[in-house]
Amino acid sequence: MTCPGLGRQTVADDRFRPHQPKVCASVTKRLFIKTYGCQMNVYDSERMADILAPLGYAETTSPDDADMVILNTCHIREKAAEKVFSELGRLRKLKDRRRTDGGDMVIGVAGCVAQAEGEEIARRAPYVDIVFGPQSYQHLPEMVTRAARAGGQTVLETDFDVEDKFDRLPEVATKNGPAAFLTIQEGCDKFCAFCVVPYTRGAEFSRPASDILAEARRLVAAGSCEITLLGQNVNAWHGAAPDGGAEWALGRLIRELAEIDGIARIRYTTSHPLEMTADLIAAHAEVPALMPYLHLPVQSGSDRILGAMNRRHDRETYFRIVDKLRDARPDIALSSDFIVGFPGETDRDFADTLNLVTRVTYAQAYSFKYSPRPGTPAAVETVQVEEAVKDERLQSLQALINAQQAAFNADMVGRTLPVLLERAGRHAGQLVGRSPYMQSVHLDAPESLRNQIVEVTIDQGRANSLSGRLTTEHGPVAKQDTGTNVAHVA
Repeated sequence: MTCPGLGRQTVADDRFRPHQPKVCASVTKRLFIKTYGCQMNVYDSERMADILAPLGYAETTSPDDADMVILNTCHIREKAAEKVFSELGRLRKLKDRRRTDGGDMVIGVAGCVAQAEGEEIARRAPYVDIVFGPQSYQHLPEMVTRAARAGGQTVLETDFDVEDKFDRLPEVATKNGPAAFLTIQEGCDKFCAFCVVPYTRGAEFSRPASDILAEARRLVAAGSCEITLLGQNVNAWHGAAPDGGAEWALGRLIRELAEIDGIARIRYTTSHPLEMTADLIAAHAEVPALMPYLHLPVQSGSDRILGAMNRRHDRETYFRIVDKLRDARPDIALSSDFIVGFPGETDRDFADTLNLVTRVTYAQAYSFKYSPRPGTPAAVETVQVEEAVKDERLQSLQALINAQQAAFNADMVGRTLPVLLERAGRHAGQLVGRSPYMQSVHLDAPESLRNQIVEVTIDQGRANSLSGRLTTEHGPVAKQDTGTNVAHVA
């Protein structure tokens, strides 16, 4: 498989990254997008940049010289809104300074905080020009025009027109990295008691299969060979078939994507246990391009707490799914999400979570203390767990998870793994890539191998990464002239 393209970094959790600058035909303005949260926000930010490029906006790496700054927000983390207001306070100073110098700066707030608290943002930060939810950014050109005519009034767009959004998005025209995101599904109908997604992203919507396949081909043409399919409940995807026949499910879509020349790797996130169908599990056994790594959130190991969370499955159901996945793909690695201190959680409930983690064993996992989200059922529960207890439980859970992750990484030592080299390392001559199991892999390698999949012998497994060396007899064995360096991997 070939892997042309340019390197790119991604974000995770509560971190952010400015997008790499993209060049449009006639650059007159500078755009800075600060992206918080999940991969879907990363995808949305990239599409915002695509939408604004025809208006003359090219991305910059700092808000200091930007003509437009957009905060693409996430409502999952604690005190998310207050963090946004704190950042807006800093941007206000930049906007005031720009006006003193005779210019201006357009400030926009996008994403889930904007959807949930748009009116509050307009009230507390009236210097913000546009506020729009995750299903409204296709209207950015119109919003920018309206803001210019609004006389200082904030333009607010929080409609749930998700179908219209995808119909109006431009085709991907800018170069992508070797790994790209592709949103196939949005929204969620599960209504977990702790989650704001149904209220900020709306009901489940699945894009048609033909649109997804066409976008995947464009991503490959732009330089991507690894595609991660995104959705709030991605394995609930059921899209219209290209021939107008019966809807496809995710397993069928993955099989069709794997047939596209140039796609070497396929991933999907985030999944729900109840949507792990037999056909999707079989795809893990039958599709070599589908990576042996799955993020399968469970949130708790206690049946009582799972019921209170409205997760709609119990621990035994989760165990059966894990066993079926490992029967289908023995080398599959799992990650998960956990919430400790959910309202009413007892020591026995938490012990059940530790027991589940021990029973499953994870390559990595994300764990958080419960914090109320306004508008969610759990936020009004009266039996809240004390913060000191949450802290103690979180430390215990993370110690177990970290030990499992360290053991998983240590088990890689001596193995040869195909690694997609994506970026420069910390010192000259070092490149960093990702293994099939999403581990960061550091190695000394020439720049000519960047954006290629090469075979690496692992020498050391650290807590959060691997290091290794190029496997001479299993490195790039052939090249083709596609405008970039390309490697075929045995």
